Amino acid sequence: MTLPASAPEPTHPDGPYRTLRRRFVRVPAPEPSTDAVFLALRRMRAPLIVVVAVFTVSVAGLTAIPGLDSDGNPYRMTVFDAIYFMSYTATTIGFGETPYELTRPQRLWVTVCIFASVVAWAYALGALLALLREPSFREALDRQAFVRRVKRLHRPFLILVGYGQMGRAAAETLDALGRSCVVVAADQESIDALAGAQLASDIPGLVGDARDPAVLGLAGLGSKHCIGVLALTDDDAVNLSIVMAVTLLRHDIPVISRANQRDTAKAMREFGAQAVVNPFERYGNYLVMRLRRPSTYRLLTWLISAPGTAVAPDTEEHEDGLWVIAADDHFGPEIAQDLEDAGLSTTVVWPADGAPDVSGAVGLIAGGADDATNLAMAGHARLVDPEVFLSVRQRSRRNEPLLRAFAPDSVFVPAQLTVQEALARVVTPDFWRFVVHVWGMPDAEAEALLDRLIATVGRHSPDSHRVVVGERETPALQRRLHGGRVLLGDLFRDPDDRDRQVAAVPVLLIRGSETFYLPGDDTPVQLGDVVLSVGSGQAFAIMADAQHYDHVLEYLATGEFVPATAVGRLLRRAAPKRA
Repeated sequence: MTLPASAPEPTHPDGPYRTLRRRFVRVPAPEPSTDAVFLALRRMRAPLIVVVAVFTVSVAGLTAIPGLDSDGNPYRMTVFDAIYFMSYTATTIGFGETPYELTRPQRLWVTVCIFASVVAWAYALGALLALLREPSFREALDRQAFVRRVKRLHRPFLILVGYGQMGRAAAETLDALGRSCVVVAADQESIDALAGAQLASDIPGLVGDARDPAVLGLAGLGSKHCIGVLALTDDDAVNLSIVMAVTLLRHDIPVISRANQRDTAKAMREFGAQAVVNPFERYGNYLVMRLRRPSTYRLLTWLISAPGTAVAPDTEEHEDGLWVIAADDHFGPEIAQDLEDAGLSTTVVWPADGAPDVSGAVGLIAGGADDATNLAMAGHARLVDPEVFLSVRQRSRRNEPLLRAFAPDSVFVPAQLTVQEALARVVTPDFWRFVVHVWGMPDAEAEALLDRLIATVGRHSPDSHRVVVGERETPALQRRLHGGRVLLGDLFRDPDDRDRQVAAVPVLLIRGSETFYLPGDDTPVQLGDVVLSVGSGQAFAIMADAQHYDHVLEYLATGEFVPATAVGRLLRRAAPKRA
């Protein structure tokens, strides 16, 4: 068999990656420990001067006032004796009169010193407590602790900027995958929420303005372990600043950003963002796909869903007609433009004007900023026309049970949509490459592929598995390829019965600069190939036997049983000679 022509990378959703950097500049990373030290010295300078002054005057007085030794002879304290005496007197410890019993003039002076030292220490302790409660000092200490935690990260990590719904969903997903991340948020409430989140790992969090490159530097942008940045704030200007900083200072790592406006998304792409996710635009694309290419939509959403999600029921292509879009922000114009680009008629209404009129309409998109209002509009539309297509926008997680019970035809969750794409691009870029290929599939081709995947791996969304053919990951396969031939389909045979296939399907093969989608079973495997497959975790574990054990691979490739041990293979080769 000859490999199919290498499929070009689709231009949708995003264009190629490039950088505008002209000169190398180090990532700024100020040392926060110096801020805490300088602030402490500034606030404690006067109290410490008072304590030192009282101590100095007290010591000088003790050395100047004459006393008597045990024999009644005149005696003056040495500087050392005076310092020793004041050390336990000024701190109110009390240890007696040393080295000799004090005279009345000395006791009078010590009395003055005691009261003066108590006042000085009270002043110093009060200033210290005020310093510890000062927000700027606590912020400096928190930054110092944050930097230490980031420096202790010795495995790949992502920087998440923004800890709203999208940032929280991204952190939870990364934590479930066992990936490390660092969070930068604009307010303390978000970092407090991060600290109280039910996560398996302790994620470092920093309060700061991400538009400042130094804040990104503190978060580890300059670290060799930083593998990417996700800009997920709800402010397009902040996200654009992050894209600029990462592109110019660390063009070797990807930056993926959220954008709510098409113009901002265009500026981000032009400046070099590897990917820009406009949740409103994306949802419009998904909605049009569901209406025009229902099988492609089922396949795509099934692949990017969490592992174990059941495939959506089959739907038919919807007829053209009027779509009513109820929205009170730029969600309305964004969705209207996507639908109109697909040849559909739209009208945009304001939720504040009351329940929209859906008579004669084929669909309603309840996309206001309030979940309760959206659900109320959808409920009214269902009462008016039970057959109308209903799409509801969900902003808060707490309303998810209500929407599941209401069961609209489509639910738009901006956080979920953005996080799914952003993490897929960074964590599993090869899998996302296949998803982009599926995005452009004709409906009939997508339906055939979906049927094939369901027949092989079942109706629940599969995991993805990437393997590089080489000594490290596939030692047995490498040894066989040096003097033999292995077909791709052989790797997906069942070691118990080679005529059966494991619950996995190869969907992508990367060979050098070429990418082959859905390669056939008779494709020859070569060293250095990257094979991406989808299936169950159990199937991937079974396939690992063929990649590591020569006798298993021999059986899968030729159907011939060979001993598992080297001694057994030597005896087997020697047996015909004795015969």
